[in-house]
Amino acid sequence: MVNYKDLGLVNSREIFKKAVNGGYAIPAYNFNNMEQLQAIIIACTETRSPVILQVSKGARQYANETLLRYMAMGAVEMSKESGADIPIVLHLDHGDTFEICKECIENGFSSVMIDGSHLSYEENIELTKRVVEYAHKYDVTVEGELGVLAGIEDDVSSEVSHYTKPEEVEDFVKHTNVDSLAISIGTSHGAYKFKPEDGVPELRFDILEEIEKRIPGFPIVLHGASSVIPEYVDIINKYGGDLKDALGVPEDQLRRAAASAVCKINIDSDGRLAMTAKIRESLYNDPSNFDPRKYLGPARQELIEMTRHKNDNVLGSSGKA
Repeated sequence: MVNYKDLGLVNSREIFKKAVNGGYAIPAYNFNNMEQLQAIIIACTETRSPVILQVSKGARQYANETLLRYMAMGAVEMSKESGADIPIVLHLDHGDTFEICKECIENGFSSVMIDGSHLSYEENIELTKRVVEYAHKYDVTVEGELGVLAGIEDDVSSEVSHYTKPEEVEDFVKHTNVDSLAISIGTSHGAYKFKPEDGVPELRFDILEEIEKRIPGFPIVLHGASSVIPEYVDIINKYGGDLKDALGVPEDQLRRAAASAVCKINIDSDGRLAMTAKIRESLYNDPSNFDPRKYLGPARQELIEMTRHKNDNVLGSSGKA
């Protein structure tokens, strides 16, 4: 058993409370490798933003759970050495079984998500409650989910979305004792969230407002909240990529959500796009290059810039550490 506190991590309870009261959202950035982790920590220490380092089941398998634990510890030490010493959460994204949540809790994660949205409402409550009861023994916080997001990202896949039913949230929170709740109001996983012919995407703020009325002050989470920044899509396509009609959530809508009950916003695809754009550009402009540092370095720098922008202008988390 490895306790997250021994790694210098924190759970999400206090930072969510401050975010709800302060009208901003904590960034939850997915990462898979060293360069992504470096970029996230550098940008968040420079902007003095709390951060959730988010790991999917696939990323955990890719990185190796032992190495991942020491990477998280290294991120904490990197933050301290910078002089910022920001709050850092290590979070399991879309855990779909009790077993994977238990493994993560025992390997130093300070927060886990149990995604029972693919189950019936009753089964979702039962599974979420079981995870919460185990996690709370070790002061690990738990995120649940009501509603289903469309799209594909890692092991998460659904062809259609199902909006969260506001009338279910009170009962779900009461019976599970979950610490935060991911909802579906029109965001979507992956880079193809919306169809261009449908016009400007609009999140269902009416659903969010109704949920906020029913569970005032309770931490709400938005998944699938990348904006699919057009600049990166254009660079990728210019240098040999094929991303047709990739479209994400407008940043002004995310800022509006962050100012309300939403206190955690997940960003994965934008980070992938930023790095891929610069890697493609670097290799195209220098076909003889075979030094990973010379194409991963520019990619890391671009991710730093993107993360700063998100913290400063979208989530409002800069200066909140």
